Amino acid sequence: MKQELTRRSFAILSLAAATVLPHLPAADTVTEGYVNPHLLVEPDELIGAISAMTPSQAEGTATAIVVIDVRKKDAYDAGHILGARHLDPNAVVAANSPISGSLKTIPELERLLSRLGILADHRVVLYDNRGGFHAARMFWLLEYLGHQNVALLNGGYDAWRAIDGPTTKIRFHHARARFQAAPSPRRFASADYVLKHRSEPGEKLIDVRPTKMYTDGHIPWAINIPWAQNLGEGNRFLSAEKLRKNFEAKGIAMDDSVTLHCQVGLASAHSYVALRLLGYPQVRVYHRSWAEWGSDPSLPKVSS
Repeated sequence: MKQELTRRSFAILSLAAATVLPHLPAADTVTEGYVNPHLLVEPDELIGAISAMTPSQAEGTATAIVVIDVRKKDAYDAGHILGARHLDPNAVVAANSPISGSLKTIPELERLLSRLGILADHRVVLYDNRGGFHAARMFWLLEYLGHQNVALLNGGYDAWRAIDGPTTKIRFHHARARFQAAPSPRRFASADYVLKHRSEPGEKLIDVRPTKMYTDGHIPWAINIPWAQNLGEGNRFLSAEKLRKNFEAKGIAMDDSVTLHCQVGLASAHSYVALRLLGYPQVRVYHRSWAEWGSDPSLPKVSS
């Protein structure tokens, strides 16, 4: 039976646990072979941490774990992981930009993340119900802005429900924080960067869009590796071995400097997570992606 928790039942559940788990260890049986297994959290691991929280900790007054639900508000209101804070998938997108998917300014993003109550020492766990499609953008964005402890819930909300993870319709209050960004240039690419580095040895550009979109038009030197190939059964990330084979088969070596792009900066972040799991040391996202490149007549493009 699915667990739908009220404030009272949450308080009873919390009495059974004594400590908050500030770090969630990776499950070896699931994440074996990943160089960075801590970037994925399994639902059963998260249950242990959630069950150990007191009501005040779930409301953000004394917790080292911040769980963020990156789904539409109606989905969140219908039920979400206990203590999860809500962030609309498009909350980080600039409202009036001519380039679809462009991000808000750094100060705007700082204010948004401050409202979410994220502090530098928080372990942030993100989830959605699309295999990480929306949550991955927030993963990349937080790493780009300098946050050091971010993970995705493997399989998302559906995986949580599948193991009867505790859910609620209650939106707990949480304390605000002061999020201070420290942008990392090695996580970010612009059109100028892509153009400037096109011929450099070891520089690889991956277009993660579906093959049909790629053939309709793409950057001439981009390699097509669709983002959906990162996922297996239950919208969970493939094993390290299978993920590695997918990229190596297209000539992506571990010592390459890899830039990823898609249509509007969402899917590229998903493959960013995949490469980070595998331990690729030089990975960045061109987040304005084909929405910018394809509409600029001065930039080279081909179809096939």
